[in-house]
Amino acid sequence: MGFIQDFKDFAFKGNLIDMAVGIIMGTAAAAIVKSFIDNIISPLIAKIAQVPDMSSLTIPLGEATVNEAGETVPAAAIQYGSFIQNVIDFTILAFVIFIALKIAARWMKKAEADAPPPADIVLLTEIRDALKK
Repeated sequence: MGFIQDFKDFAFKGNLIDMAVGIIMGTAAAAIVKSFIDNIISPLIAKIAQVPDMSSLTIPLGEATVNEAGETVPAAAIQYGSFIQNVIDFTILAFVIFIALKIAARWMKKAEADAPPPADIVLLTEIRDALKK
């Protein structure tokens, strides 16, 4: 086979297309979850912590300094608010993916249970039953 035929076989296999659809759907789901976190969960946590937003939760590691241009340069800081935000993002996204996989597994089980057995299995079952008589 030629290079182009090999590429066509690779690019248009069902598994690759299924994977591409999954990636697109996963990206869309992640955007929805991120919006939920950024617009609903984070403001609630910021309100409880009494800060304007999570990223403002920091521990400064020194004093602010003034550079040659007269601008105030903030000191380095541990930004634990951003870390907490990322942990919350990950936890909620992981939970959503877990629920989606549980639902998909349940649907696949139902589809397998509802599918009729293959013809060769039916034939073998008939032969077994006939031999029992």
